[in-house]
Amino acid sequence: MSEIVPPARQYAEFLANIKRTIQQARTRAYYGANKELIGLYWNIGREIAERQEREGWGKSVVERLSRDLREEFPGLSGYSSQNLWYMRQFYTEYRDYSNLQQLVGEIPWGQNLIILSKVKNIKEREFYLRLTIKSGWSRNVLLNQIKAKAYERQVMSNKQHNFTETLPEHIAQQANEAMKDVYMLDFLGVGKPVVEREMERRMVNKIRDVILELGYGFSFIGNQYRIKLNDKEYFIDLLFFHRKLRSLVAIELKAGSFQPEYAGKMNFYLNLLDDLVKEADENPSIGIILCADRDRVEVEYALRGIDKPVGVAEYVLTKKLPKNLIGKLPDSNVIEAEILKELGAERPLKSKPKMRKAKGKRK
Repeated sequence: MSEIVPPARQYAEFLANIKRTIQQARTRAYYGANKELIGLYWNIGREIAERQEREGWGKSVVERLSRDLREEFPGLSGYSSQNLWYMRQFYTEYRDYSNLQQLVGEIPWGQNLIILSKVKNIKEREFYLRLTIKSGWSRNVLLNQIKAKAYERQVMSNKQHNFTETLPEHIAQQANEAMKDVYMLDFLGVGKPVVEREMERRMVNKIRDVILELGYGFSFIGNQYRIKLNDKEYFIDLLFFHRKLRSLVAIELKAGSFQPEYAGKMNFYLNLLDDLVKEADENPSIGIILCADRDRVEVEYALRGIDKPVGVAEYVLTKKLPKNLIGKLPDSNVIEAEILKELGAERPLKSKPKMRKAKGKRK
């Protein structure tokens, strides 16, 4: 009996399916193990806190417990006295927020510690927890997003757009959430203002960082995206597709201050995209004009009457803070000192918690 050799295409498909199955199983195993670990740390933290509150035990019990656990489980890490303090703090700070208790189990312990130590506002914590889950942020990426005040720029800021007037309500809300008021482009390595094409070139060269700053769901299509109308050609600086919005997103870069005519030009580009590029099952295209500066009143008047969804935001090329954030952040030297510390399960947050009584690219 002769052996049948599968055709190359069929075998390639077979191999891809097996690899995908293995990867999915490994991913499920990882998240399952992580959830178990976070659950374990939660329970240990609860035991410590409740015993101390009920029995009046002092701080020394944590050091004693650490010694005994490390002696009993010599091959396991994570039971230092400092990490036990983290577990206690982890429990006491989240025990009254059932909506966050499920979220903390979806991310690794190291990311949980960063949010616990760097973010104090509970709504802000929820924001970073959800984005870490959705985007799979590493500890360094999460730390940089907190440092760059992503929450203030994406949620708390006074964004300027006409999405409410030009998009269906549910899409307008999602588009508002996807847009930031100020974009931090300091990773481009530009120390002073440059012409639009140079900034565009640098953004394309660092498109991974650009997508990370834009936020979850953006997929890069191309730069100087060409659209032909009759005998003329038009070029959009950067074109993306947003998977959640199911919309094309055109970004125009402006080296100087916002000018009212920019809104009309973007409206023209969006008409072209909707008629000539957008697929039938996609939502209306969205435009974002990135400027070095803007007069908010001027932007408001410029967007009035524009029938396509357009937003206007600023960008920052250096680590200098946006005007609306000055005075709201800790001293830069303090931030830099904290960044230099390697955050991990065995490193202190700042001090021991005080005892307290119970109360891709589009295809």
